[in-house]
Amino acid sequence: MEMAERDQALTEPKAVFAALAEILYSAADSAEVYSAICSAAVELIPGCDHASLMLRRGNTNVTVAASDEIAEYADDLERATGEGPCIDALDTEAPQLESDLRTPNQWPEFARKVVADTPIRGSMGFRLMVDRQKFGALNLFSDTPGAFTETVADHAIMLASFASVAVTALTRGEDADSLRRGLASSREIGQAVGLLMALHRVSDDEAFDILVRTSQNMNVKIAELARKVIVQHRSTLD
Repeated sequence: MEMAERDQALTEPKAVFAALAEILYSAADSAEVYSAICSAAVELIPGCDHASLMLRRGNTNVTVAASDEIAEYADDLERATGEGPCIDALDTEAPQLESDLRTPNQWPEFARKVVADTPIRGSMGFRLMVDRQKFGALNLFSDTPGAFTETVADHAIMLASFASVAVTALTRGEDADSLRRGLASSREIGQAVGLLMALHRVSDDEAFDILVRTSQNMNVKIAELARKVIVQHRSTLD
């Protein structure tokens, strides 16, 4: 996919989820779903060359999928140094972003080693939620200094939202087939979260909370409410 096409995909949430659906349909189990998420990150996020998915199991942070050995090694460095985008994303609501790890940053030891040992120059981390609990993080790496910006991070939140949905479903014991069947409503929830974030200038957690609270107050299923949010937004554009 050319850079212009990737940029266009990120401006249209429906296109992002369509691409995710395409690779998800080839997944047979949870391991392949996790790998598909990492592949989607490299394919869809501008400047993303490597990606990993880290889940917290007890007191251990485990890499359950990675796009390549470089991403795996970066995760190893985070665990060894006790710092980095994924480690911080596990405990912090805000996305973690360092566009140039060669400059002074919040992860000096991790940055020193990753720059010395790999082509990685920029990194982002996004917290994943399962049943509103801290559970894991999506790690994105770029070989190009400055490629990761706040605008790119805002768009990447859509992928992180999907990853949260997938991890939640799989943790609850749903298989890949069940996840695929639920993709339509997940896509609409993701779109609604993105719209609420943009309209109200809130975080993804806050936008999701708005959907949950409104759904409870209106006694409407969250997927149905998400569809209404999207329809109402489209009507304002007509």
